[in-house]
Amino acid sequence: MTKDLDIRTALRQKLRLLHQSDSETLLLEELGLRHGAIRVDLAVVNGMLHGYELKSDRDSLARLPRQCEAYNAVFDRVTLVVGSRLAERAIGMVPLWWGIELAECNGNDRVGFATLREPLENPAPDPLAIAKLLWRDEALSLLIEQGHARGVLSKPRSHIYARLVEVTDLQLLQYRVRDRLRNRADWRAAEPRT
Repeated sequence: MTKDLDIRTALRQKLRLLHQSDSETLLLEELGLRHGAIRVDLAVVNGMLHGYELKSDRDSLARLPRQCEAYNAVFDRVTLVVGSRLAERAIGMVPLWWGIELAECNGNDRVGFATLREPLENPAPDPLAIAKLLWRDEALSLLIEQGHARGVLSKPRSHIYARLVEVTDLQLLQYRVRDRLRNRADWRAAEPRT
């Protein structure tokens, strides 16, 4: 029976090995979405934003619909990593573009992964939700750089995000948000960059 900590440890190790030669990749644990209301278990930030949601055999699927909604709004790709006990039900709850990794204990509490479905590109990201990954000052800084900060300098962050989405095309917004996330000094990174 899989446990969250065992899956998390094994996945962290797998992702670290996969990205070890890329100094532009950052692995984050518990990345907050919707200003911290929802957290994704692991996120890989590099040329794309890839979220990993873990569901061990001991977990519940009660929060998965709400998590799907939040992840669908911001991530370029998402992978569900699920234990065999919940796999069938969980797979039916996530969009077809999500990747699926089956997590199973393969002796000595070691977790192995079997890819059931490769992740695809998110067909409908939400620009406003992506902008909200930025801190207020970061979003304002992007507006200043683009020459569009007039009238929002002292406004609440909701106005700043709305302006940023209004004046920035989706691809540029995604690029700039990923860049800011990778270059933040205050992250709780799961693994330091190599």
